[in-house]
Amino acid sequence: MAIMDLVLRPGTADDAAECGRICYEAFAGIAGEHAFPPDFPSPDVGVAVIEGALTHPGFYSVVAELDGRIVGSNFLDERSTVVGVGPVTVDPGVQNAGVGRRLMRDVMERADERGAPGIRLLQTGYHNRSFSLYVVLGFVHRATVACVQGPPIGRALPGYTVREATDADLGACNDVCRQVHGFDRGGEVADALKQGTARVVERAGRVTGYATDLAFFAHAVGETTPDLQALIAAAPQFAGPGILVPVSDSVLLRWCLSNGLKVVQLMSLMTIGLYNQPDGAYLPSILY
Repeated sequence: MAIMDLVLRPGTADDAAECGRICYEAFAGIAGEHAFPPDFPSPDVGVAVIEGALTHPGFYSVVAELDGRIVGSNFLDERSTVVGVGPVTVDPGVQNAGVGRRLMRDVMERADERGAPGIRLLQTGYHNRSFSLYVVLGFVHRATVACVQGPPIGRALPGYTVREATDADLGACNDVCRQVHGFDRGGEVADALKQGTARVVERAGRVTGYATDLAFFAHAVGETTPDLQALIAAAPQFAGPGILVPVSDSVLLRWCLSNGLKVVQLMSLMTIGLYNQPDGAYLPSILY
């Protein structure tokens, strides 16, 4: 394959079916090689995820073509000051030929053009090739996170009230996120409010944490670990492969395991540019 003939272009809604197929097959193939369950359980789920990113105004998309055939795609979540990469996928038939590197450089250039202070991504722990690529491109490993899944815990923690978030909570949610991470993720919270998946936890009559959902593609922050425990304990389910728990928060991870959740896989949070050590508790999404 002559990688010099690769053409990169913006993605459109019409690319969803083919890019979604590639997304499913690429992730399923890598997972199968290492005897792990795939992140996307079916081609339909892969198509739905890609279609959502292609049609959302807060996402930048790039599609790779070779001889007029789509061979990969990548995305940049631009809903917040710090941007998140992914999913980046390459057709299994043309992997290890430089397509992924080109797709990554494209979104990195986009982030630079926008003046984004930082770029983040989550990398699958068993995929050594992608880890090596991201290191070469300048990403720094910041944290190991455990993807955990299991039955709902279904109980309330004394002193903590978990409820559905409303539009009036957006400011408080942004305040908590800024306290923990140094910036807010208000665009994602606003989307979760529209979708009806956002939840907040209150302690002593004020909002001390929130979750856009308890899911693979959602994030959560709390002033303390018990704030997140309350959100997790009240969740009706953990959508997708599971929630992402920083291994460094040993109290939270141990609590999850003692309440019936199991580790599915380990992942790496990697960054370029601005990174503040979190001052509080958090669950990243698969994008960051």
